[in-house]
Amino acid sequence: MQRKLDRMRELNALLNKAARAYYTLDEPIMADVQYDRLYDELLTLERETGVILPDSPTHRVGGDVLPEFQKHRHITRLWSMDKVQSEDELSAWLERCKRLYDQEAGLPALYYGIEYKFDGLTINLTYENGVLTQAATRGDGEVGEAILPQARTIRDIPLTIPYQGRLEVHGECIMRLSTLEEYNKTAAVPLKNARNGAAGALRNLDPKVTAERRLSAFFYDVGTIENPPYHDQQGMIAFIRDQGLPVSPYFRTARTADEVLSCVREIEKNRESLDFLIDGAVIKIQDEAIRAAFGFTDKFPRWEVAFKFAAEENTTTLERVTWELGRTGKLTPLGHVAAVDFAGVTVRKATLNNYGDILRKKLTLGCTVWIRRSNDVIPEIMGRVEDGTEGREIEKPAVCPSCGQPLVERGANLYCVNRVSCRPQAVARLAHFAGRDAMDIAGFSEKTAGQLYDVCAIRDPADLYHLTREQLLALDGFKEKKADNLLSALEKSRHCALDEFLFAIGIPNIGRGTARDIAGHFGTLQKVMDADADALTAIPDVGGVVAQSVVEFFSFPENRRMIERLLGAGVAPAEAERPEEGAPQPLAGKTAVVTGTLPSLSRSEAEDLIRRMGGTAAGSVSKKTGFVLAGEKAGSKLDKARQLGIPVLDEAAFFQLIGKE
Repeated sequence: MQRKLDRMRELNALLNKAARAYYTLDEPIMADVQYDRLYDELLTLERETGVILPDSPTHRVGGDVLPEFQKHRHITRLWSMDKVQSEDELSAWLERCKRLYDQEAGLPALYYGIEYKFDGLTINLTYENGVLTQAATRGDGEVGEAILPQARTIRDIPLTIPYQGRLEVHGECIMRLSTLEEYNKTAAVPLKNARNGAAGALRNLDPKVTAERRLSAFFYDVGTIENPPYHDQQGMIAFIRDQGLPVSPYFRTARTADEVLSCVREIEKNRESLDFLIDGAVIKIQDEAIRAAFGFTDKFPRWEVAFKFAAEENTTTLERVTWELGRTGKLTPLGHVAAVDFAGVTVRKATLNNYGDILRKKLTLGCTVWIRRSNDVIPEIMGRVEDGTEGREIEKPAVCPSCGQPLVERGANLYCVNRVSCRPQAVARLAHFAGRDAMDIAGFSEKTAGQLYDVCAIRDPADLYHLTREQLLALDGFKEKKADNLLSALEKSRHCALDEFLFAIGIPNIGRGTARDIAGHFGTLQKVMDADADALTAIPDVGGVVAQSVVEFFSFPENRRMIERLLGAGVAPAEAERPEEGAPQPLAGKTAVVTGTLPSLSRSEAEDLIRRMGGTAAGSVSKKTGFVLAGEKAGSKLDKARQLGIPVLDEAAFFQLIGKE
């Protein structure tokens, strides 16, 4: 028995060291297969002995569902933070600090530390004699919710640390944007954003849900410690790092107001290139002696402040809901809200997903809602503010707002299946079909599609292949040459690539890149139409949502009829090119990401070449990326590749790698 326990301790140490190297330091020290072998050995020993040691990585998978959250009183209060939202306000705060500092004699030099302000959920960990004994949410700062089973599933959080006293350390639990992207590929219900993904996982009574979200964390403050081995924030961060806890990748010190402002501007400038959400910068006086002299107000310390970036969340009133008709016939609700400002941008509309989304969020007309805006994307209504406002019920439409025909409910969405006389969806479908990334029919525009619908009774893409010269000459702006050019382009489009065809027919959630992946995997249209969700998710970068979209699209009779008519009109999607038997595969097993503008290849051509050479062309950089092919004006993908130490090739080096002159 003792020999088995000793081996379990040895395995725990090895596996925890490997996990920290992989997840926190980004410096793997063992192959996945070796980790799995050691992990399986540990599981076997735990089953044989009936013992699970406190630092066992098997805690990471999550345990039984909790009946409810228990309250936890923090040993040391977690304070709120003062906030500023402009450089003038920050300058005024820095001036106040200088005045307070000048009033005290004998203090060490005044200087500041600048860090990211993470946009996640605060987590407070308690270690006793080196063992993680509790984790809690912030709550009201004095009492939070105990979430130890959930925290144990987060691989960034060590279950044991070197420090042997009582320690409270707090930070922010987040979901990385790359993790969110991967999660949503296979999620039955995709997450709306990374912040909600983290908060929903950490405050879920089922720890297995937390484990599935693959959360991360950063730690930046020690609340409780005896005889701290540091005297300033920089030393505190070094201490936290030495315990195996991840700390912010950004930390700068500054002595002047100009230096502080420069750091804040640097953070905001690089904000969009990060793999996690931040909503500002935190500025703290560094020395503990000065902090003690400054003290606290009733709400927050006088020695730290948060510089909040332009608002991404706000509240307003939901005034009405309209239903927008898309080219697939799907109706999507659009919220019209009382005008609200986002950093100088006035917003009056916000998206919703479907009627079930409206019910789930308990929305009513006249209620107060909170909305989130990311970059220049139209904001989304995230939920209702419970402020006592009742409002009026939002009715589910029964007929199409465009053509008045009865709607059909399919899964979570409403559809108008009137493809004959519902003009908006027919025109949009025709314009998409002819687009540059689809059938690439030169001289075709949405205006042309509208005219063809109104004058020539064109209702379906297949109808385009029966157009005559006389019909086109009857259209406004069409002369002989323009009519002949369009007929020539239509004739040329009959012989198209399979991926062009798959994109052109308008499968929801399928971009040209995904269409190319699907075409390359199955080879023929019939095989794509017959594929089930399992066969589709076997393709790299194709998740559950995309797979379901494909299966659902081909299950609808009207879509099958559209394809039959196109094939009957002479449209013949070519089989996708596949590597010849025995052809060299220099990129076999490698995943590559293309970014920027290359000298002689378009992005799609480069990705096609990667696939023909046996590789996988991915859209985002991760630890598993083999190399990045970068051209001019490469952006955040190049930055991330450098951060992760992934090889970066220019076009010449790429050609050399694949043996192309």
